[in-house]
Amino acid sequence: MKVGLFIPCTMDMLFPDAGMATLELLEKHGVDVEYPSEQTCCGQPMANSGCNVDAKKSAAHFIETFKQYDYIVSPSGSCAAMVRLHYKGLVTNDAAYEHVTSNTYELCEFLVDVLKVKKLDASFPHKVGYHSSCHGQRGLRLASGSERNVESFSKPISLLKMIDGVELTDLARQDECCGFGGTFSVTEESVSCSMGNDRVNDHLAHGAEVITSTDPTCVMHMDGLSRRNKQPIKVMHIAELLNGATLEGVKK
Repeated sequence: MKVGLFIPCTMDMLFPDAGMATLELLEKHGVDVEYPSEQTCCGQPMANSGCNVDAKKSAAHFIETFKQYDYIVSPSGSCAAMVRLHYKGLVTNDAAYEHVTSNTYELCEFLVDVLKVKKLDASFPHKVGYHSSCHGQRGLRLASGSERNVESFSKPISLLKMIDGVELTDLARQDECCGFGGTFSVTEESVSCSMGNDRVNDHLAHGAEVITSTDPTCVMHMDGLSRRNKQPIKVMHIAELLNGATLEGVKK
């Protein structure tokens, strides 16, 4: 199995340790991983902003870059959802399109659905609150939504439970948006910040020492707010926890 690793723009710029954790985690489970250096943005910011010409160029470049791999894995439900769900209409529906869009996975769903991971070599003896990102949960169905009358499940939480010593905390609202919402956070800054503060405060109220998520943009948003408010909580990408990171190694 040959996997092409796609690292989101925000992670590349702001959370390189989480990108390295993703690579190391996949390699620990025997995956042959390559990072094609010619990769760029998946095109989601342009598509969200109505810049259709630029979104089409980004989508076409993504498919050309990753069509050679058996699977494409990204530590971002948002980026994976863009490729799987929103490339239709942006690029030609051919064999390369079908292959790439059908075989692009968010990291946690790849570990659960493709690699069938049952055990992790990681320890994190702390209280952790899991933030379920909107694109991952309701786009990729990484977890059941509270609005659906279905049996509850969460692929990311099933992996977090494999970490020795971790204590997962509850939330008053388990799957509420953090407020980032891509370009929404720029056009509706006040609403975005208010929603993000609600999310952080919900985790704090339930005793979490760390908030974790599958999406680097959610991590970026809540990390920025908690830092600005000088709140006693840290925010980490889930790849870092699954790969065996320590709380002491996280910058705050």
